Amino acid sequence: MKIIIHGGFFSESSTNHETKVAKQNALEQIVKDSYNFLKTHSSLETVVYAVSLLEDDELFNAGLGSQIQSDGKIRMSAAVMDGVTQKMSGVINIEEVKNPIQVAQLLMQYEDRVLGGSGATNFARENGFEPFSTETPQRRAEYEAKLKSLGTGTVGCVALDSNGEIAVATSTGGKGFEIPGRISDSATVAGNYANSFCGVSLTGVGEDIVSNATATKIVTRVTDGFTLQEAFAKTFNELKPYDGFAGAIAIDSKGNMFHQDSHPSMVFASFDGDKFEVFD
Repeated sequence: MKIIIHGGFFSESSTNHETKVAKQNALEQIVKDSYNFLKTHSSLETVVYAVSLLEDDELFNAGLGSQIQSDGKIRMSAAVMDGVTQKMSGVINIEEVKNPIQVAQLLMQYEDRVLGGSGATNFARENGFEPFSTETPQRRAEYEAKLKSLGTGTVGCVALDSNGEIAVATSTGGKGFEIPGRISDSATVAGNYANSFCGVSLTGVGEDIVSNATATKIVTRVTDGFTLQEAFAKTFNELKPYDGFAGAIAIDSKGNMFHQDSHPSMVFASFDGDKFEVFD
């Protein structure tokens, strides 16, 4: 069993030491709690559990503490993918929901598995997700002061369970100050993808990640026989022509874990039951 999570791109580069330590401590606790959960649950259940914990922590830009868009509203996106069934479900620009990743998980039971805007929000309400403000005083202060500090944070998790099954989940509060209606990569196969060979979750600048189809390329290359490192190297090299900003975490079916970012500042943590690592 293996699990790896990330807490977003650029998360540490513009924060003070106290906040940096708090994020590292949070990642450590969440990855260990999620590994314990994985002992008795599937990889699919675990990635939703882990991302829910990340969404509940206002230190990260997903769920509680999401960035505010240019019109003063918060819109979030999230997706989950099961490497066994090859089903992906997600929500795009959902509003006032505590855990968008849980709405994404519920949609996996439906024929229409990716919903956006008011459709996603209405679906959540119809299925018992009560209105919940994810705004924090810090995000409001940033918005009012028009602080544009590269808010490209996203959270994600990839897990390999005891049955050798892989799943991935990704959630974001957006980049902040974006045009309403802008689509992030998190609920697309560019930012969140898995099959029986590999699972990948992305963070960074959504437009760059979508242009590169990053998650899909990495998973496809591993499926075709590349090692994780080789798949990452080739895919990240393809970001260079436009200086793409991206960070990714992955686990393959052999239990190998890997991560890479194009402009180092992604925070992440991994745990395999014995060895714990947290990086920024």
